[in-house]
Amino acid sequence: MALVNAGFVVLDAVEPEKLAVFYTELLDGEQTDISVDQVEIRGADGIRLAFRRDAGATPASWPRAENNQQVHLDFLVEDLDEAERRIIGLGGRALETKDMPGPYEERVYADPGGHSFTLRPVPPTTSG
Repeated sequence: MALVNAGFVVLDAVEPEKLAVFYTELLDGEQTDISVDQVEIRGADGIRLAFRRDAGATPASWPRAENNQQVHLDFLVEDLDEAERRIIGLGGRALETKDMPGPYEERVYADPGGHSFTLRPVPPTTSG
């Protein structure tokens, strides 16, 4: 048995309930625990996120340098355009949707609380 088990990625937010709805919908998940100061969710693929109330939470300003990126999430998607439409429909906003340099096309967004996250295509599988 492991000494430490993986828990949650926790994002601080002024309105954790609002972020929980955004990510529950985005990840086809469910809310698993709700308290006064925290909402926990599990995505359809098993990812576990929690959103903790912090009245003083301020979003990172990435890609601007004055308040650098604190943490961000990466999600793998089959269809970048379809995922982008869903994110915008749920209240997220694009930070960078043009092709970014590197081996993968990536798109960067902010959730309704201002936390940044990246979409990347599911890597191709090689058959052998």
